[in-house]
Amino acid sequence: MFSLPNLRPAIMGVLNVTPDSFSDGGKYPTLELALSAAESMMENGADLIDVGGESTRPGAETVHEAEELCRVLPVIKGLAKLRIPASIDTRKASVALAAIGEGAEIVNDVSTLSDPKMAEVVASQKVKICIMHSQGTPDVMQLNPTYQDVVAEVKQLFMQKVDECTQSGVNRDDIWIDPGFGFGKTVDHNLQLISHLDAFVELGLPVVVGVSRKSSIGQILRSVEGIPLPVDQRLPGSLALQVVSQLRGAKIIRTHDVKESRQTVEVVQRLMFC
Repeated sequence: MFSLPNLRPAIMGVLNVTPDSFSDGGKYPTLELALSAAESMMENGADLIDVGGESTRPGAETVHEAEELCRVLPVIKGLAKLRIPASIDTRKASVALAAIGEGAEIVNDVSTLSDPKMAEVVASQKVKICIMHSQGTPDVMQLNPTYQDVVAEVKQLFMQKVDECTQSGVNRDDIWIDPGFGFGKTVDHNLQLISHLDAFVELGLPVVVGVSRKSSIGQILRSVEGIPLPVDQRLPGSLALQVVSQLRGAKIIRTHDVKESRQTVEVVQRLMFC
């Protein structure tokens, strides 16, 4: 069973085997390319690989279960043969169950347990789960995200969903939480969540931060022409938010840029122990 490092945040490398994910969609059209990318991420300092077969970018449409399974299961199986720890990024309990059967050790549920069977699957299979907050589904979540107090509301929902998990038989020690940056949030909402990350750390559960290349960074760091920075120019902003998150207690960093993120984690950790 996968265990978090003791002295630094874990690095979760992103591996989307989709044609339309916002950053790496279409990069790994074959199993060989996907596994090669995973091996490269591990060599560059990743601790586990998060495999996704359904884009959850703003505006994305739902992928049929059969198609999602076709995309992710060969990759999960291949990672297991390579002894690479893997999480399955899915909203569907059926996909999670199949992926666990092929070797996935963590379920990364970006829909805050929207599938009523998800907690039961995790409990029965005795794996870990990351509960990510999302306001609305990907096709509509960025149309008009609204909160009275985004930090308090996200925290309250986490407490509710953690209770649902434990009541279903999930060990509390096997639960991670992710505030869901960019999932039904404005730029200001995202920054508030980063600024008050300690509010989630107080729950006593490992906090996952996934700010890598998110659109909020592009909105903040616009070009000279006033156009949001494209995905391939958002690394410095991603690392800046990552540093703040680590200082505020994040235990897992989900990233597309493993080498740079791992180096950043090591430097910040050294600073924290001076």
